[in-house]
Amino acid sequence: MGHGLFDLSGKVAVVIGGTTGLGREIALGMAAAGADVAPSSRRREQVDEVAAEIEAEGRRSLRVPCDVLDRGSLERLHDTVMKAFGKVDILVNAAGITQKVPTLEVSDADWSRVIETNLNGTMRACQIFGATMAKAGYGRIVNIASIAAFQGLYRVAAYAASKSAVASLTKTLAIELAESGVNVNAIAPGVFPTPLNMALIYGTPRGEEILLRTPMHRFGNPREVVGPAIFLASEAATFVTGEVIAVDGGFLASGVNQ
Repeated sequence: MGHGLFDLSGKVAVVIGGTTGLGREIALGMAAAGADVAPSSRRREQVDEVAAEIEAEGRRSLRVPCDVLDRGSLERLHDTVMKAFGKVDILVNAAGITQKVPTLEVSDADWSRVIETNLNGTMRACQIFGATMAKAGYGRIVNIASIAAFQGLYRVAAYAASKSAVASLTKTLAIELAESGVNVNAIAPGVFPTPLNMALIYGTPRGEEILLRTPMHRFGNPREVVGPAIFLASEAATFVTGEVIAVDGGFLASGVNQ
């Protein structure tokens, strides 16, 4: 890579939820942009697989699974990264789950499971890695929110509430860390087919409605989240913090489309 604004050479990135879907694309994209990347998730074989792809790109990686519900596992990931690389420059929080159920019928357990993973898991990682970044005087945190943070999406209240909260957490943390050299931003993806949502959107009335409401009339390609993530992690975004960037083919801008 050249030494441009978007060059991540010499940077160390940790991507939690970095072995499937958008997180995997971001992990591989950051490696292609020059960073050493530790992708992590609960499943060891997936961690091994993505780490091998990163190393094939000529970058260093690590093979440490973690579960965002378990603070100890996040601390182990953090400590292993620090021991191997001596620093952590970039944290991407991409671990997330969803469940489609009528809001009046969602159980306490199901509600808590989604909030616990999407919001509290992101919070734990921000605390553990953010503290080290603040001490070092440099860091880039990129959280993954959703267009559901801004508009109601039918029967996914727990998911939408968790992602709204991630957007809010992003802003609050950004102003608390602003003077420490740590920038905190989020990406709000529109609808990208991933293993998490394919059954909900392929060939369904829900999928048709999404395409109708998206001015580009297509779903996103997971690779299309990589550029915004690299931007937010790079020296191109030194004065950008507390921002939630929608990557949604115009969905949030959409009023009348024809």
